Amino acid sequence: MNWDDTTDTPAPERLVGASADREDQAVEAALRPKDLDEFIGQEKVREQLDLVLRAARARGATADHVLLSGAPGLGKTTLSMIIAAEMGAPIRITSGPAIQHAGDLAAILSSLQEGEVLFLDEIHRMSRPAEEMLYMAMEDFRVDVIVGKGPGATAIPLELPPFTLVGATTRAGLLPPPLRDRFGFTAHMEFYEPAELERVIHRSAHLLDVEIAAAGAAEIAGRSRGTPRIANRLLRRVRDYAQVKADGVITKEIAAAALSVYEVDSRGLDRLDRAVLQALLKLFAGGPVGLSTLAVAVGEERETVEEVAEPFLVREGLLARTPRGRVATPAAWAHLGLTAPHGATGGATGGNGQQDLFGT
Repeated sequence: MNWDDTTDTPAPERLVGASADREDQAVEAALRPKDLDEFIGQEKVREQLDLVLRAARARGATADHVLLSGAPGLGKTTLSMIIAAEMGAPIRITSGPAIQHAGDLAAILSSLQEGEVLFLDEIHRMSRPAEEMLYMAMEDFRVDVIVGKGPGATAIPLELPPFTLVGATTRAGLLPPPLRDRFGFTAHMEFYEPAELERVIHRSAHLLDVEIAAAGAAEIAGRSRGTPRIANRLLRRVRDYAQVKADGVITKEIAAAALSVYEVDSRGLDRLDRAVLQALLKLFAGGPVGLSTLAVAVGEERETVEEVAEPFLVREGLLARTPRGRVATPAAWAHLGLTAPHGATGGATGGNGQQDLFGT
């Protein structure tokens, strides 16, 4: 029975959900590599970052500020923790959306210890006043705190101890040039190859005490969208299936059966990805169709389709963005086992013959 909704006490199912989230976070934390030698993939970034950190340690200096860009789940947060560990420094973690006023940033900066690493996730989402304060803090290790308002306002300079800022962003193009230029080292994280993901999965399986066959790891890796975070999540779900439905050993057949239950197909497409493709192919004859129309057709928000489903579909060569709208590729028809209508060229009308008025 639920507790009274008028009280501040959460319902039991919410407690269960929160507990599950904490458990997943604990597992993810346990699977994180602790140093550069443990970190799999991103070979060029690791080599460059290793030089930056080793040189800083040899000089006895604080490491230069580091900017990490790339898609979610590629290891930006993990690398920030490794930077702190390699430098023998504590780490402070916050995010751009949490810093909406210059005072918020000033409070964080003024409490840093010398050499501390400040990890600022989604740095592109900081407010402009905080961003401008960060310029001086990164370059001169100083901020000006404004006291008072109007003509009587006074700027009080506040000296900061040397620190290392590690910024992470999924949209580096949104960062203003003055901010990008203040980072001493900038790295772009690439998607992983299947062989690299297999190594990630084998390492995680060992840490989780799960027996996995090489073919089982390959099956999971092939459906992980080039992303270690997704690979580890799928591994945990396949582990659950293997424990309940089989003898606990993850084989290729067990992995395929488990991922079928969780609606992850052979190329890594999930329910939303397939819904977008099916709507594009079956309702709009392959397009072109506007993003807003496509989102309505699958019952999702425009931003969800654009930011969650589209990047992977485009990267897989299943969908193309054109000035006239979204268009399915021949590979999309083949993947869903459908045949393109004779003469379908992706005109300006959808499958119902009505012109798409929403554009791209």
